[in-house]
Amino acid sequence: MRYAYAFTAALLLGGSTIALVNGTPVTAQTAQNEDHVMRALAPAGAPVSFADLAAQVSPAVVNISTKQTVKVEQNPMAGLFGQFFGRRGQQPQQPSTQEAQSLGSGFIVSSDGYIVTNNHVVAPGNENATVDSITVIMPDRTEYPAKLVGRDEASDIAVLKIDAGKTLPFVKLGDSTKTRVGDWVMAIGNPLGLGGTVTSGIVSALYRNVGQGGVDTGGAYDRFIQTDAAINQGNSGGPMFNLNGEVIGINRAILSPTGGSVGLGFATPSEVAAPIIAQLKEGKEVEHGYLGIQFQPLSEDFAASIRGIDNKNEGAFVQSVVPGASADKGGVEAGDVITAINGQQVTRDNTLAYIVANIPVGRTVPVDVIRNGQRKRLNVTISQRPSDEELAKLAGGDEQDFSEPDESVNEQAAEADMGIAVLDLTPNLRRQLRLGADTQGVVVNGVDPSSDAARKGIQRGIVILSVDGRPVTSAEAFSNAVNAAQRSGKAAVLLRVQAPGGQQPVFIPVRIQGD
Repeated sequence: MRYAYAFTAALLLGGSTIALVNGTPVTAQTAQNEDHVMRALAPAGAPVSFADLAAQVSPAVVNISTKQTVKVEQNPMAGLFGQFFGRRGQQPQQPSTQEAQSLGSGFIVSSDGYIVTNNHVVAPGNENATVDSITVIMPDRTEYPAKLVGRDEASDIAVLKIDAGKTLPFVKLGDSTKTRVGDWVMAIGNPLGLGGTVTSGIVSALYRNVGQGGVDTGGAYDRFIQTDAAINQGNSGGPMFNLNGEVIGINRAILSPTGGSVGLGFATPSEVAAPIIAQLKEGKEVEHGYLGIQFQPLSEDFAASIRGIDNKNEGAFVQSVVPGASADKGGVEAGDVITAINGQQVTRDNTLAYIVANIPVGRTVPVDVIRNGQRKRLNVTISQRPSDEELAKLAGGDEQDFSEPDESVNEQAAEADMGIAVLDLTPNLRRQLRLGADTQGVVVNGVDPSSDAARKGIQRGIVILSVDGRPVTSAEAFSNAVNAAQRSGKAAVLLRVQAPGGQQPVFIPVRIQGD
């Protein structure tokens, strides 16, 4: 399992749902939960037991096990130590291997043995591991070797195939778009290796955007059904059923400070999974739309520092644009706020990543942006998303500690209103920070630890390129830009900054001291 703060990514989950009743209208003078209203809403079909449902669908839910070989690097100095301490003639140890095993869940989706699970259930545990075999264990403990038909890392979905020599029980995908908050759900899986285990709960939230960094940090397919059904390690890849016995989610992750279930589980909705599963079954490579930008949701501070923003809950802020990528060719610039794409509004639920990933590759779509307070419409052709390895290379850059400046650099220019002290960017500092000769800005030399700048991650050695879109090439220019923002009544300014080592610049909204 992988952990971020409290987020156990891609290894757990359970749940399912279906609308039980239609809402009953009430008058303005009637409480929503008045006794007679609630009695009228009480569904005749509310389950006293999930036993019949579990008995019906459980035969199609399987456990999945992989055997992996992991290369273990030995200490290359071990042979030398033997020579010095009397073990003459002993050869240096060579890399050895160890066996590893992973456990997860899955479900059969066709009578001829196609099985759906999470990609991470059948993927190597790390870069030094290889998967030797995949085994599917049926509810009656019969085991079958499985073939990996296809996998998709972005959505964390994989399809397997077994040859059982007979017709197998299977379940079908339902329509997750009909799911409502409060619907009953049931999860079946292999938590902690215990085998077929049934849990139930309700849908706690829909389209929850959760990633490795927590809420609002998810990627294109981190758009989940949230449930309080109890799930744990090993539930990954298992089905989330509604009361009709339809699979409306694939259990994928939990949010937990302990690694165990605390009632916050997440499943990939069937509406997202269905087209991907269909492509994988046909042996096709799944295409995902790609813009080529680094972005983040708007925050209150971003909204306060950007002209033209009416609603901080709508839009995505473009931190940087990959040179030569689709967005760059279409005219998208760092500092833009993308409010809509292909006619869809960008919100915290309907995220930019999700919208783009589901636009066919090669299609040219309208992109609405706010730039310098003005609204513009651009046309961008969607390209194919690079692999995770390629994306990591594009991110590039390693941070480097900022050493003490030479005596020849300009005196430190303290800016009390921002809690930041800056230096002019001299050739000497440019070399120390491994910056290009064309980089223009000021270098942060000190930060008030109690300032908003410090809380936002501004630290010594970072280069400030601009303030509210105005380039700053000296400590004096930086001070003037901040003072201008104060006089205009702004509570925060938008800094464009670059970390040492030539990383892509990013924008950070910073509140002025005293606000």
